[in-house]
Amino acid sequence: MESESMNHSDCVNFAPVDALKGICRCSNNLILIDTPVCENFKETCKCKNCINFKDPDSNNIGLCVGLNKEAWTSGELNAVTCGGYKLNK
Repeated sequence: MESESMNHSDCVNFAPVDALKGICRCSNNLILIDTPVCENFKETCKCKNCINFKDPDSNNIGLCVGLNKEAWTSGELNAVTCGGYKLNK
């Protein structure tokens, strides 16, 4: 995915503090989630970035077809340890 459509919560260097802000692990600065990403941006594994995430609705809820059983999931779900994750590039 293009970094222009990403936010800080889509970065592996982002450590959330609450629903609005977090800490950048590179700079140790407090940052708002919806501000533009920086040059240290590195995309994290989330369902929305997976080739097996299908038909998301307006709330970013879609169908995971990459595991033994299909299931509804949020596109924002962290997929770092998912065995079915395949980057959608």
